Amino acid sequence: MKPRIQYTQPSISELEVQYVTDAARHGWGPRCYEYIGRFEAAFGRHLGVRHAIATSSCTGALHMGLAALGIGPGDEVILADSNWIASVAPAVHLGATPVFVDICEDTWCLDPAKVEQAITPRTRAIIAVHLYGNLCAMDELLAIGARHGIAVIEDAAEAIGSEWQEQRAGSMGRFGVFSFHGTKTMTTGEGGMFVTNDADLFERVLGLSNHGRLKGQTRQFWPDLLGFKYKISNLQAAIGCAQTERIDELIERKRAIMANYRRRLGGLPGLSLNPEPEGTRIGAWMPTVVFDSELGITRERLLARFAENNIDARVFFYPLSALPMFQGRIPAAGGHSASIPERAINLPSFHDMTEADIERICSVVETLHAEAWR
Repeated sequence: MKPRIQYTQPSISELEVQYVTDAARHGWGPRCYEYIGRFEAAFGRHLGVRHAIATSSCTGALHMGLAALGIGPGDEVILADSNWIASVAPAVHLGATPVFVDICEDTWCLDPAKVEQAITPRTRAIIAVHLYGNLCAMDELLAIGARHGIAVIEDAAEAIGSEWQEQRAGSMGRFGVFSFHGTKTMTTGEGGMFVTNDADLFERVLGLSNHGRLKGQTRQFWPDLLGFKYKISNLQAAIGCAQTERIDELIERKRAIMANYRRRLGGLPGLSLNPEPEGTRIGAWMPTVVFDSELGITRERLLARFAENNIDARVFFYPLSALPMFQGRIPAAGGHSASIPERAINLPSFHDMTEADIERICSVVETLHAEAWR
């Protein structure tokens, strides 16, 4: 049996080991938030945003941001049907109703035309998820939000390194959120980041992130409101500091892997890869292949063939509307959201993968395509 090819794993250098060792040895007492502050400042500079709050997860960052906007029962939140549960769960936990709309065929991200059609007097937010590092049509979505007075939120969990018209993903909406899960381009093991240019929103989220203790409160153990506990640890932030110092290297490696896949597979008829339209630059977190339905290459067939070759692969996200907690309760978007996951697969893209790994992966895809094309 050939060695297992993982779909993703982090790149940890001696710099991360050095920083986290220092945090473990010295990052207590008066230094217990030192790496957290450094991490927030460095990541904010990278994005070009005024405010950043490190969190225990991207989901927690989104939860606090939505709560700070006052979203709750009776409100509607629009997002794409093709998404991971983390993008919708915070809205549901706050009592809001999700509204699922279809994705664009080429980008696999939120379709602005469908968003416009879904707006009602109860719509309070649009969550634009930059799926797999691909980019939502931010100009159109921001214009829709401005026209209707609706907050546009960027879920950039998968979009570190992606840019829309020279603006970094996560920096354009009312607020943005990021993930540093162990599968992401940069990692803290588990962790996330809330970012915004809105000073008032930043102060509200900052208070919520610390059990509701607001800035300026002098009484010890006196929360001003009911908040959350979504703070990252100093140890995790130490890893994040090192990863942020290496962020350009980490992004460029992802892009190089994507370029290799594009050179090898991009010319196959009936096969689509992550798009990179003019004026954009994708971080290429998760290279993905989508087969035209006429080829008859299904998700199950893809998984089986990859398993035969001892290659790990991820399925395209199932429609949220198909999950047990939403099925029959929230209308399905249908269309591309229903069709694409049935004939797509995420390809391995970890930092240290070799040319031989990419060769093995591409050979599987090419063989399947040749069988179907005949």
